[in-house]
Amino acid sequence: MHVQFWGAAQTVTGSMHMVHVNGKQLLLDCGLYQGRRKDAFARNRDFPIEAGDVDAVILSHAHIDHSGNLPTLYKNGFRKSIFTTHASRDLAVHLLMDAAHIQEMDVKYVNKKRKKQGKNLFDPLYVQKDAVDVIRRIRPVGYHESFSPFDGVKARFHDAGHMLGSAVSEIDLEEKGKKTRLVFSGDIGRPNMPILRDPETVDGANYLIMEGTYGNRLHDKTGDAKAFLKKIVNETFEKRGKLIIPAFSVGRTQQIVYWLDQLAEAGELEPIKVFVDSPLAVNATQVFRSHVECYDQEMIDRMMNEEDQDPLGFRNLHYIRKVAMSKALNNYEGPAVIISASGMCEAGRILHHLKNSIGDPRNTILFSGFQAFHTLGRRILDGHKDIRIFGEELVVHAAVHNLESSSGHADQEELVTWAKEIAKKGQLKGVAIVHCEADSAEALKDKLAAENIGPVIIPERGQKWDLH
Repeated sequence: MHVQFWGAAQTVTGSMHMVHVNGKQLLLDCGLYQGRRKDAFARNRDFPIEAGDVDAVILSHAHIDHSGNLPTLYKNGFRKSIFTTHASRDLAVHLLMDAAHIQEMDVKYVNKKRKKQGKNLFDPLYVQKDAVDVIRRIRPVGYHESFSPFDGVKARFHDAGHMLGSAVSEIDLEEKGKKTRLVFSGDIGRPNMPILRDPETVDGANYLIMEGTYGNRLHDKTGDAKAFLKKIVNETFEKRGKLIIPAFSVGRTQQIVYWLDQLAEAGELEPIKVFVDSPLAVNATQVFRSHVECYDQEMIDRMMNEEDQDPLGFRNLHYIRKVAMSKALNNYEGPAVIISASGMCEAGRILHHLKNSIGDPRNTILFSGFQAFHTLGRRILDGHKDIRIFGEELVVHAAVHNLESSSGHADQEELVTWAKEIAKKGQLKGVAIVHCEADSAEALKDKLAAENIGPVIIPERGQKWDLH
């Protein structure tokens, strides 16, 4: 038995890990790599595994950096089952169809230029039909229900508390009479965050694959995030400007809307218009409303409140689908909050809002999630004043802030606490840190070692890890 790491190895995106047992292959996640456009295009297209040889997939959650290359897997020959939670399945329908649409539109735009230059044309990584076909392979499973992807493997999902439907995978492997428990964290959320239940631990493990996105830092308290959001929104109202919030359509958008709803109901928010400008976010919000089984008690209590039965809606909130209404926001007079995707500013409607707003000092850009290296969001957050959007050179005059404590990823202390709960059950033989940059991985490794948790590896892409 062994694991081979093909994605999210010393980088944050592109989660993909292959478990080899009994001559069969179990794939953990199949995500899109995000970074430099040229590098991302090549890595996502040059698939490192034989898709037709994959016997099953376990999907930790629906975020694109974990699910987004599933259509490529299908396109290349995969025809078996994908196991995930019910909520993740419903979200994946929208996320994968949206991703396919973006692939088609991006290639169409690039090919228009390449044709004029007499260059060879590109094919999209995948198309919407590939997304539809792979969605049909998804087999949803409830939390804590046992399932068997194939002989010699039994698994259960535990709530990861990261986003709607996110799961920690408890995987029991048996080969030639030898039994081993492998736990795959997916992305670990934070305790006491809005809407979702707190992350669950697992009753022991022999081997642990865990994320380390924020393995080198500590978050502010979550209450500080809502207070900071209130401050920035009300300052934007006073300046008569626009507050542009790049936000992931699934998870972060709903979290911000939930806080704004609370502030509005408490009378702490200026009468400012709030627009959620993302068809995907609109669809995802509907999915959120249909999966009460993922809610924490606070969210349930608010839904039972006669004065606020919709914690994801309030008087000045407007959900936008149509392109014409999105374009109209560019000419909107008066203060406004615009929440739009993508969260790392690499595609989608957020680019248009940034292009039209980033040069005005009355406006503010408020980041709300992790910004990977070489993304536009990372460049703006790092303070670059000269940026390029749609081939146009722009100068950043808008204020730039980061809603740090809103992160859906556990920080160093929370990650160590989570791992300790698993380790104290005994029999932990090894930990692999994935889904993080090198400095985060090293810091988390040192903290785990200080707690006598390990041995710890920081795998490189393609590295094999024996499960003794």
